[in-house]
Amino acid sequence: MKASLEQWRALQAVVDHGGFARAAQVLHKSQSSVSYSVASLQERLGLGLLRVEGRKAVLTTAGEAMLHRARQLLDDAGQMEALAESLTHGWEAEVRLAVDTIFPTSLLTRALHDFAAQSRGARVQLREEVLSGAEELLVDGWADVAIVGRLPTGFLGEQIIMVEMMAVAHPEHPLHHLGGTNISARELARELQVVIRDSGMRRQRDEGWLGAEQRWTVSSMDTAVSVIASGLGFGWLPRHRIEEELTGGVLRPLPLSKGRSRRVPLYLVFSRRKEAGPGAQALADMLTSAARTDASGD
Repeated sequence: MKASLEQWRALQAVVDHGGFARAAQVLHKSQSSVSYSVASLQERLGLGLLRVEGRKAVLTTAGEAMLHRARQLLDDAGQMEALAESLTHGWEAEVRLAVDTIFPTSLLTRALHDFAAQSRGARVQLREEVLSGAEELLVDGWADVAIVGRLPTGFLGEQIIMVEMMAVAHPEHPLHHLGGTNISARELARELQVVIRDSGMRRQRDEGWLGAEQRWTVSSMDTAVSVIASGLGFGWLPRHRIEEELTGGVLRPLPLSKGRSRRVPLYLVFSRRKEAGPGAQALADMLTSAARTDASGD
């Protein structure tokens, strides 16, 4: 390479701090050293990057284009050094997280946002799974941390949230026009139920009420909400996910005689608790904090 990072850093300092003297102070170098770095950079590239206007050095058109790319380069180099320092102190290069899809997205986003501010360059791999999917990723050793609906055999976890699942359908669905306030299991069985496919591969579960003669299985929560809101069937959906549809009248709770809603616990589990690195521990703490803050209403 014709130029070094130190030369680009010198040019950036001269531009950002208004001259060679101030740049030298910031970089803790002599002014002659900074001047030499910038002059050498221009000579090696064969480009004029700075021009003198009065007592101030300003970027040329070529200099503006080059410094714009150089800033990205210096930022990447800084992140690499921060990552190296983090790894030296035990931080993982990557944290892998598996989350049951019924965990509130707002809480997940909040925790990830907080983690990003302290991540020291560590990457995050996130997989959102249905039913046994997150458990399998935990058992298989893929996930460092997981939020699951059931604790796999041999794992200990902490319950961090209860998710309310509601039986709902479109207001014009036949179930809302039966004339009663307590829909029976027999009446429910005649209608189409929409369920979400278990993303696990080995021991797939079929949660919820199993009495419907017709069942449509979809692969995502968003699709389930859309299908039920269109009037094609009924199903149990997380209340936090359908607040907007309930408020807007697109979905209405079904007046079932039993089971109109149920609460599902979710647990936070480490793949190997004693071996969890500081990154995995930090992300787990932020997920727990987000869930507790939401429960307290703060």
